Formats: sequence, structure tokens, C-alpha cells
Amino acid sequence: MGEFTRRSFIGKTAVAIGSFAALQKVVSAANPTDPGPANRVLDGQNPDSMWPPRTDSKSLVQNFKYPFSFANKRVYDGGWSREVTVRELPVSKTLAGVNMRLTAGGFRELHWHTASEWAIMLYGSARLTAIDLDGKSFVADVNKNDLWFFPPGIPHSIQGLNPDGCEFMLVFDDGNFSESETVLLSDAIGHLPPEVLAKNFAVSEQAFKDVPKQELFIFQADLPSSLEADQKVAAGTRGKSPRNLVFRTMEMPPSLQTKSGEVRIVDSSNFKVSTTAMALVTVHPGGLRELHWHPNADEWQYFISGKGRMTVVDTGNKARTMDFQEGDVGYVQKTLLHYVENTGDTDLVFLEMFGKVDRFQDLSFSEWLAHTPPEAVMAHLHIDKATFDAIPKNGGVVMPL
Repeated sequence: MGEFTRRSFIGKTAVAIGSFAALQKVVSAANPTDPGPANRVLDGQNPDSMWPPRTDSKSLVQNFKYPFSFANKRVYDGGWSREVTVRELPVSKTLAGVNMRLTAGGFRELHWHTASEWAIMLYGSARLTAIDLDGKSFVADVNKNDLWFFPPGIPHSIQGLNPDGCEFMLVFDDGNFSESETVLLSDAIGHLPPEVLAKNFAVSEQAFKDVPKQELFIFQADLPSSLEADQKVAAGTRGKSPRNLVFRTMEMPPSLQTKSGEVRIVDSSNFKVSTTAMALVTVHPGGLRELHWHPNADEWQYFISGKGRMTVVDTGNKARTMDFQEGDVGYVQKTLLHYVENTGDTDLVFLEMFGKVDRFQDLSFSEWLAHTPPEAVMAHLHIDKATFDAIPKNGGVVMPL
């Protein structure tokens, strides 16, 4: 470890321990202390788990956070992969995530899935290939914040490009999904009798004598030809697919915007092939992704940058608050009330993901109250008319307005 890196690590650790010590001083007057043993750095990163807010319930709410840093990383020549599924985060029954890195030239080999694959490029550039149900080819390059979507059974590949390959997040609409259980080209060929391969591809049995004896999954290869050359040769006599499997997120304006942040919503209304809906949320320091819930699907979250906290209000008089930072996965079950607050000094950016839906849907807590007769709300909450009148009438998505 270089001197600069070592000093940075020691400095960050000292800050985390200092934050923890300050936190103990704040709560010690009203709460018991915790002399340890303890992981002070981890406790400092999770103050709302270490000392929960008084508004949290004493009854346990199921854990809804899992850091990708805890996930097992499969490392290959050409890149690496790690996943968070229902096995790592038991509450996450409807969606699973795979974080993958490819070098320049690194291949995620030709394959297909039993679940839909939705993805966002987090860093760098990649070349995608696929065919549609008519056997027509799709070849495209994707860059940071671009999306792609492959329905179940559509064969495809991903290859990192210059100068430094890529990193991306894959989201699958099955919490029990595992990237290690896909249908791979190398694995399929390796399990078929040579005489069947020869008959199917109209070649001699010797043509396949050097096929890999085990799956490739991720491997290093030469960089591809130009995009135009690959598109032309892949199209052949059938031509290019008319279906666009890629969406350029940053070419669209924000769907909703306030002084405290913005949201870009992508679902089947603008990304026609996708059956997974997304909201890319940016919350400025001090801002709040407003109190809301989703009536049509569970929400899978991935925190791209910044720090935040989220309280989930569960049924049965239960609530729990947890802290999040970049690389963490969050999960909120359908219809449960929650918010996400920026607790850092930089923008908080995260994904809200919803599987097997055609539209993004949410209900605003303030909008609900504002469009209920005032006397009913005032009687429930013991508030005055001035407070009721101050409630935003059309929600805010990211507050304050």
C-alpha cells in the first residue's frame, strides 16, 4: 500500500472512529453505552442501527440492507462478478443484482437467462450483441448511465472497450436468480455429443475438438472491430433488429425536478422493450426523497454515490431506520411507507428498481393528506389548519421544493 493510500485509509478510519465516539457522547445521556467488543468502523457507518431513533419500533423489522462489499467476488482474466440475491438478502424475493467489471477486451461470454436482464452502465464503455426472436442482430455500444434490457431467452454478450473496459449493474426480475446458473455458450457446447454438433452445424466432428472443457463465463479477448463493421457482419442477410434494446438515460430531461434534486423515470412508456421500471434519483445535500410507497411492486435499490438513511414503516406497528452509502443494496416491500434522506455533504444518487411492471408507480404521503378533507386529517393528527394548508398539494418527489 502506497504512502498516500495508507494515509488516506488511516485518515478515513480515524474519521469513522471519531464519528462513532461523538455519537456515543450524544446518546450516552439517554441510552446505555456499548463498551465492546465492537467493530467501531462499521458501527460508525451505521449510526441508526447502533443507536436507533426513538421513532423506530422495539419489534424487529427484517433487515433491508446488504453491502456489495460483503458479496463474494468471482475473479477471472478479463474481469470479475459479484451478486446480491435472496440468499444474501432474504427480504429481496422479487429482484436480484449482479455487479460486474470487464477489462478492455474482457468478455462476458455469449449466454442467455431464464429471467429478464436490465442493466445500467456505471463506468466506461462496452459492446453489446444479441439477436431478436426473428433472428435479426442487434449490436450497440453503451456508455456511462446508458441502459439495456434483454428479455428471458434472448442470447447476448457484453465486451469491455477501450480505454479501461467497464463496470455495470445488472438487475434480474427474480430474487432467486444467480449469475452462476445461466446458459453459457461454452457450457452448452461442452455438454453436447460431437456427432450431434457435427450434424447440427454441418461440419466434421474434428471441427469442435478444441472447444473449452469448462465454462468461460468471463475471459480476456482481443478488442472488437469497429461498431459499423460488427453491425454489418452480424446483420448478414436477415438485417438488423428493429427493436432497440438500449436506452440513453442522460439524453432525456429529468422527469421531475425541484431545488433539492431530480428523478429520471424509465419504464415501458419510454423504453418500449423493458418490463423492469427504474427511477434514477439524485438528492442534494439536506434533501429528502419524500415519504411515499409503491402500490404495484417491491422496490430494489442500489446506492451509486453519497450517503443516506431510510426508515421503512412496516405493518403491525413496526419501523426501522438503516444507513446507506455507495455500493449498498436496499429493499422495500410493496406498499410499505418509506423515505430516503441525504445525510452527507455530496449528492446522493441511487436507483429505484421494480420488476415485472409496465409502469413506475408511487403514491406521495403528502399528496394523499392534501387531497383528503382537512377536518379528517386534522382530527387524526391533532394539527391546525395552517399546518394542513402548508402540506404540498402535488407531492414533491425530492423535498424541500
